[in-house]
Amino acid sequence: MRRERRRVAASERVGPYTLLRVDRGGLDPGAPGQFFMLEAPGRLLPRPMSLCLAPPGELAFLIDPIGPGTRALCGLDAGDELGILGPLGNGFRLDVERPLLVGGGIGIAPLPYLSAALCAPPAVLGFRSDWHAEAAVLVPNAQVCVEPTLVTALMPGGLDVLACGPEPMLEAVRRIAPKAQLAWEAPMACGYGACYGCAVEIGGELKRLCVEGPVLHAA
Repeated sequence: MRRERRRVAASERVGPYTLLRVDRGGLDPGAPGQFFMLEAPGRLLPRPMSLCLAPPGELAFLIDPIGPGTRALCGLDAGDELGILGPLGNGFRLDVERPLLVGGGIGIAPLPYLSAALCAPPAVLGFRSDWHAEAAVLVPNAQVCVEPTLVTALMPGGLDVLACGPEPMLEAVRRIAPKAQLAWEAPMACGYGACYGCAVEIGGELKRLCVEGPVLHAA
């Protein structure tokens, strides 16, 4: 991992979300599913963000402005600076034969980068509204549903599932696809295992998602 201060290249609205594009500098984009800690201006603790896209010279993060830290990040303009630490955690394994990407809400954030690494496999995405579903434009070859239809209703069988989304969605995916790779979400304070703030109970065991995850095997 590496820590740098980088400049914002652009900030774009995608439905209710913000796609924050940052000059890459010497930062390695890492593997799909890994994350970076972004220092929100005026906030004490950084925020963990999955890498969404890695175009030449940039790192891009899809952010949902749901709290003071994420709102501060979404309020950054081109030319503003922020601190970035990463890449962190464990990403998705890419040695899959028939990948299917499954995402829910802001959980689609790592899927565009993952899709590029896997040559645009099929994807199924679920959102709470048509406004949120505008973010599906970032994921090629995607089938989309909006509540009350659940994304699990779109999942065909017999594929290698790689998923990211809210915990209830991941639990439902795990029941359908026991061998799925699941990217879990949790608040994080440090990003490298020192604070235990992201420890969650999964299958009766405590997992530090910043070190042992965020991508875990469903089984």
